[in-house]
Amino acid sequence: MSGTRFVDLFSEQADLYASARPRYPEELFAFVASIAPAHRRAWDCGTGSGQAAVSLALHFDEVFGSDPSAQQIAHAITVCNVSYSVQRAEETTFPDQYFDAICAAQALHWLDFGAFFSEVKRVAAPNAPFVAWGYNWFSVSPEFDAVFKSTVLDIISPYWAPQNRWLWNGYADIPLPFARIRTPEFIIRTHWDFHQLLAYVRTWSATRGCMSAGGSTFFDSAQQELLLLWGLPEWKRDIAMPLHVLAGLVS
Repeated sequence: MSGTRFVDLFSEQADLYASARPRYPEELFAFVASIAPAHRRAWDCGTGSGQAAVSLALHFDEVFGSDPSAQQIAHAITVCNVSYSVQRAEETTFPDQYFDAICAAQALHWLDFGAFFSEVKRVAAPNAPFVAWGYNWFSVSPEFDAVFKSTVLDIISPYWAPQNRWLWNGYADIPLPFARIRTPEFIIRTHWDFHQLLAYVRTWSATRGCMSAGGSTFFDSAQQELLLLWGLPEWKRDIAMPLHVLAGLVS
């Protein structure tokens, strides 16, 4: 189980996080809406800069995004029916039985599962679904992926927080206390140039940790090798990121 202390790895570069992180597929939010008992209110816990909240807002009358990082909330995307607050997901000020759907996008593995799931039970309306999802690695092409692993992933591997292992294992070991819901497969598909891809990789906590410990020489060298496989840096290429999805019905 993850610890109770808030580990803040994302406030320092909240502006880069807001601009560089990929958007989730709209089919995912349509799925959440399809299993919700009503569409009045949804909660996006660990909202970061609001990528999931603004997509939920297309399906729910009101969306409430919360995050313990004030810097993340300061850079959140503004939408008329989305309200943001700075608070921990394990203990919120929301009323009882308030939400018709509760989501955690790229956030569940950072939470204290016992305290958080108790809070989900408290604020969930009858038969509301809880849906969590996350992604880890991207794919460009077999050749590019292999060089990226040897020049970046293998170098930064000691700097990942242990909570990431929950995600790397596809959330399979998280003790979900709700009746499981089978979910379709979802994949993030985006179209990035080389600079956009590098900006995304720079948002990783392990990348920043490695740079803080030993400088950015490894990243500069990797960039040169990877660009040879990419082509012109302004060329856009298809990027795929499979999503791990965990869903349950809160009763």
